[in-house]
Amino acid sequence: MQTRPLGTTGIEVSRLCLGTMTFGEQNSEAEAHEQLDRAVAFGINFIDTAEMYPVPPKAETQGRTEAYIGSWLKQRGSRDDVIIATKAAGPGLDHIRGGPRLSREQLHRAVDASLERLQTDYVDLYQLHWPDRKTNFFGRLGYEHDEEEQSTDLEESLSALKELVDAGKVRAIGLSNETPWGVMRALQLAETLGLPRVASVQNPYNLLNRTFEVGLAEIAHREQVGLLAYSPLAFGVLSGKYLGGARPEGARLTLYERFQRYTNPEAEAAAAEYVQIARNAGLDPAQMALAYVNSRPFLTSNIIGATSMEQLESNLESEGLRLDSEVLEAIEAVHRRQPNPAP
Repeated sequence: MQTRPLGTTGIEVSRLCLGTMTFGEQNSEAEAHEQLDRAVAFGINFIDTAEMYPVPPKAETQGRTEAYIGSWLKQRGSRDDVIIATKAAGPGLDHIRGGPRLSREQLHRAVDASLERLQTDYVDLYQLHWPDRKTNFFGRLGYEHDEEEQSTDLEESLSALKELVDAGKVRAIGLSNETPWGVMRALQLAETLGLPRVASVQNPYNLLNRTFEVGLAEIAHREQVGLLAYSPLAFGVLSGKYLGGARPEGARLTLYERFQRYTNPEAEAAAAEYVQIARNAGLDPAQMALAYVNSRPFLTSNIIGATSMEQLESNLESEGLRLDSEVLEAIEAVHRRQPNPAP
């Protein structure tokens, strides 16, 4: 398993990261522990979660994912062997803290609750799950300004995170679902005010959504704020299992109508082309899609997720796959014809 530096923190994380948002919804506690054991045995040292998980987010299950990881940490006694990342929710989910914001008071409450569920006294990477302002994320490309928006200033959020770092509750901080402006503003505040420097940005990145390349890839290189890529399989669409309108029993898009981000006609057409490239090359389509993400020079870690051990084993095998120039050129040809059909 390759490792890569987490920004300038001195922390080394595995190139594959285990995503956990199905723990507590599609996966039981025992299944979650089995996945965690297998991932660590394979060489993964990086585990990503969030206070809002599992998904779909619901009041009755909120925090269950962290709790499952916490019970695993307690049983295995392996806290120092793994890098735990979690996230504080932004506005929009009223069942969390009565309506979450990224204010000083709320961030302190959020991290304390996460630490209790995780049964640990610190998290290695604490991320702002999405901005506390109106901007273009979660599938929106265009920015539309709102002069009357109500938001928590990023300076307040970063100042609160500094307090958490100083208290020893957080080792490093990161952003998620963030824009180039947001990342550069955070870096500017860190430099001018002596606040913690963001180590990473967790954004979507896959063959159907390469928008990270437009503005954030240069920041990743020049500022050492690498990508933690989520949805590398585009909710499983790039595995090919949903082609032709198929909806396999128990699959995410079959169970939950909310996951429509990667199923518009243009995305489905592009996904079919990518799947065919893999099959022509004798590759598993999901492994090819993951290997592409793994190969990106601005990547810090690729967040894989699975609902079965069979899926997890397949995802893990992508670590050793290297795509040849013919496959890479075929991928780029599709991207030139149909760039970012599902941002």
